[in-house]
Amino acid sequence: MTAIGSRIREERERLRLTQRAFGEIGGVEPNAQGKYESGERWPKADYLAAVADHGVDVLYVLTGARVAEPADQLGEDEASLLRGYRSLPAPAQAALAGMAEALVALVPARNSDGRRGR
Repeated sequence: MTAIGSRIREERERLRLTQRAFGEIGGVEPNAQGKYESGERWPKADYLAAVADHGVDVLYVLTGARVAEPADQLGEDEASLLRGYRSLPAPAQAALAGMAEALVALVPARNSDGRRGR
């Protein structure tokens, strides 16, 4: 699996989407999605633009580097949570991050139509 392929898969899993659902967002068939993730094929720009519109960090997919969302684009609740997190010592930050990951695993993600489900 190429680095780009593994990062595409990582982003798909982060968004809790199947290959079929993710491929539909990108405008490709599930077998093409699988080939992108395995590194057999490379995605085109229109695919990357489409998945970016659904929350994929395309810069990360292409380069492996994440860019933080600008603070002025965060909601007040998100900004408050981030300020609190940053004020904690490292062990407390690690504990909070672990708790957040556990909650994400327990709570079903929302589909693009707003309904709950995986």
